[in-house]
Parts: sequence; structure tokens; C-alpha cells
Amino acid sequence: MNKISSFATTPLHRCLTAGLTALTLGFASHAMAAGDKAAYKAAEDSAKTTYDSAKKACDSLSGNAKDVCVLEAKGARDKAIAEAEATEKGTPKARRDAREAAIKADYNVAKEKCDDLAGNAKDVCVKEAKAARDKSEADLKAMKDSAETRKDTMQAKNDADYKVAAEKCDALAGDAKSNCLASAKARYHQ
Repeated sequence: MNKISSFATTPLHRCLTAGLTALTLGFASHAMAAGDKAAYKAAEDSAKTTYDSAKKACDSLSGNAKDVCVLEAKGARDKAIAEAEATEKGTPKARRDAREAAIKADYNVAKEKCDDLAGNAKDVCVKEAKAARDKSEADLKAMKDSAETRKDTMQAKNDADYKVAAEKCDALAGDAKSNCLASAKARYHQ
């Protein structure tokens, strides 16, 4: 069993990771339910407090195990804060930013775990960490691109429907035509 696997299965590591994750997600879900600045601030404070506790628990470790533990704590904190911010803002960009924060945190931890290895095993570990990060970033980009494509497609369909409605209004005259055009503009957001 390599050093990464043996560290990941230690009872202390599992306990720390499970406790930190549960606390952080619990407070983050509170922010999700409220969706306001006060809830965001509470989630942020909670994530920082949870981080401080988890970091103190890492003090009993040494070497790379301690470095990994601290990065996991930082990653959980950063993810919780980014998620709370995304919920508070409620924008697609904020959700993408939260996902980017998660990708970065996961990569940093995975890369740090490689420091326990040497030679080719370390090189492979680093390449795997980079590949996982690159795949996640590609998925994120694909979601963004498909969302923009859907938006462009919906706009094109809306514009086409408006042109048809406006053309139908051309058969009318006077106030009827004006009312028809106004109705079409309102209906198709022109």
C-alpha cells in the first residue's frame, strides 16, 4: 500500500475529513436556505471557525501528512465560502466561481499527496492530479459553452417568432396595427 492510500485510510484522517465536511456543509446549507447577506456572513464565519478547528487537529500530524491535512481544511473552507457566495449572489457566474474554487482546492490536495512519493510514482501521481483538474475544468467550460449556446438558440427562436408576429401585424392598419406591434414587442421582449 502506498503512503497516500495508507494516510487516507487512517482513522484520524477519516474522522477529521468527515467532521470537517459535515460541519462545513451543514453551515453552508443554512446559507443556501436563507440566501441573504446575513446567512452568507454566518456561513463564512462558520467555515472559518471550522477551518481553525480542523487546522488545530492537523497540528498533531507531521511532515507531508500535516501539509495534506491543512490543505484539506483550507479546501473545505474555501469551498464552503464560495458555495455560500454563489447562493447569496444566485448568478451563473458565482456558481461557476464556486465550482472553480472546488476544482482548485481538490487539485492542491491531490498534488500535495504526491509529495509522499518519489521517482516515477510521484510523476504519475502529479500527472493524474493535473489530468483530474483539467477534466473538471473542461467539464465546467463545456457547461458554460452549452448554457451560452442554449441562450443564443432561445434568443434566435424568440427573434424569429417576433418577426413572424410583426409581419402578421403588417396586414392591419392604424391603431390595430400599432396595438398588434406593441403586443408582439411585449410578448417577445423586443
